[in-house]
Amino acid sequence: MRSLILIFLVGLSSISVGQNYYIYVTAESEDEVALIKFDGKEAVVEETIPVGVWPAEIEGPHGINVSPDGKYWYLSLAHGNPYGTLYKYSTETNEVVGKVELGLFPASLQVSEATGLLYCVNFNLHGDMVPSTVSVVDPEEMIEVQRIETGVMPHGSRISPDGMYHYSVGMMSGELFEINTLRLKVDRVLKLDGEEKQEMGEMASMGGMDHSQMDHGTMDHSKMSQGGMNHDKMFHSKVKPTWVIPHPTNNKVYVAGNGSDEILEVDLEKWEITNRLKTGKAPYNVDISPDGKYLVATYKGSGETGVWDLAKNKELARVKNTRKVSHGVSISSDSKYAFVSVEGIGGEPGTMDVIDLKKAAKVASVDMGKQAGGIIFWKQE
Repeated sequence: MRSLILIFLVGLSSISVGQNYYIYVTAESEDEVALIKFDGKEAVVEETIPVGVWPAEIEGPHGINVSPDGKYWYLSLAHGNPYGTLYKYSTETNEVVGKVELGLFPASLQVSEATGLLYCVNFNLHGDMVPSTVSVVDPEEMIEVQRIETGVMPHGSRISPDGMYHYSVGMMSGELFEINTLRLKVDRVLKLDGEEKQEMGEMASMGGMDHSQMDHGTMDHSKMSQGGMNHDKMFHSKVKPTWVIPHPTNNKVYVAGNGSDEILEVDLEKWEITNRLKTGKAPYNVDISPDGKYLVATYKGSGETGVWDLAKNKELARVKNTRKVSHGVSISSDSKYAFVSVEGIGGEPGTMDVIDLKKAAKVASVDMGKQAGGIIFWKQE
């Protein structure tokens, strides 16, 4: 009888373990980061963390990620004077433990498990339409050790599972970049538009615009002013890639074609596009489940999230998000849930939606600060 009771208690314990998921989400128009807990049924904001140093100015927390050991989270504040800043926080206290100034409008970021260095793209939203950079930072000392030149307006970026390669996309130049994380140099560049790039025409000034409220997926970049730049050497990508994510096992990366309404599959051995998956309007961020089965993409133009079966290259569902402007996505370590940030419009709060990947359906949501943006799954316990 005792052994039966013990078996029952062990089984009960195993059922209860692993039901709490923790996610960090930025609120770009509030200068806040929300720590959200999802218990398998309900999502709640556990803590709201104020960020930034200028009370009278929205600094725009943008990119966010957690260190491989889970002890720290890193945040890029995109708006600066004139440059943006990378902050380092303790996951134990959610307090700042370090910071370093980077380039213009730093965006997505990640730490390589192979080198221990952090790589952050400088989106350069406010500057001229010229090639920008990836900042390489020593996260222990919080010192920028190098800047690597890439394409025009680099936005989404992620590192290969082995930590050896950093992939980023130039939104306006329509290029995929592969950086060797050991050599700190660009190894390869792939033009995602092929030979069909268009010359950029006459462009209107961006001066005075509220960049924190921009929908980068629907902006008409072909009309931006360059203040006397040589337009003959500038192009406007039709693809407008906004994100790239490596597959955990199959030596491919997947790119969100925000301007062409597709996900591009790139074979890393052939270094060429091997498939194009037609999506909803303006795919923006993409993530792949750790088991390699699901690809999840936010469709910023239609307020939806697409759930794909990668083995079949089939879209299982388009899930309507709680609000109209879908933004970021991050998948849990057990490959069960996708957590989606949804910006909202005007005075609406931001929202985080939870999608059950097996059901391909929204199962929970919670409101937070305005313009929910960068999002990262932290842990499960």
